[in-house]
Amino acid sequence: MGMSKGMDDDAQTDEVLAEVGPRLRRIRKERGATLAGLSEATGISVSTLSRLESGLRKPSLELLLPIARAHEVPLDELVGAPQVRDPRVRAQPIVRGGRTHWPLTRQPGGLQAYKVLEPQRKLEPEPRTHEGYEWLYVMSGRLRLVLADHDVVLGPGEAAEFDTRVPHWFGSTGEGPVEFLSLFGPQGERMHVRARPARS
Repeated sequence: MGMSKGMDDDAQTDEVLAEVGPRLRRIRKERGATLAGLSEATGISVSTLSRLESGLRKPSLELLLPIARAHEVPLDELVGAPQVRDPRVRAQPIVRGGRTHWPLTRQPGGLQAYKVLEPQRKLEPEPRTHEGYEWLYVMSGRLRLVLADHDVVLGPGEAAEFDTRVPHWFGSTGEGPVEFLSLFGPQGERMHVRARPARS
């Protein structure tokens, strides 16, 4: 019994691997990428990529990871693991320095989104700088934002965005807890999200 199950598993694996080539070709064509362009982006030779797509070369992690990275797709999309992935993000809260973050994105790299809860406390601002671009949106409470020479307080429904290479700090005003959304992207990924002007 155990042996036939192993054979079934092997057949299933071969079936999944056989589908990788056509899927790689489809994803590349959808993105308008050429084999030469993909070769340049991944460092994998054109002939190896061509053999992968035609099923003559067995896919391996060493080959698929750089291709997934180049196309900016999850690895399971290349191997067709789950056809439909549950879109809900079930993230575990992360507590850093008394502040609780709930990750709202699961793609490593690129844009990162968090729901953040900052407890009521009186902290001395300690502005810092790093590469990137950040967007903040206050859901409840009041958030103090220190950005270069600006020292402002954002209330519910208010948003701010800034280049994180500018000295910045944000935290509690000391009047109560604050809940906010934080979107952070690598430098150069400008976020086209603006707070809607309040109707007068």
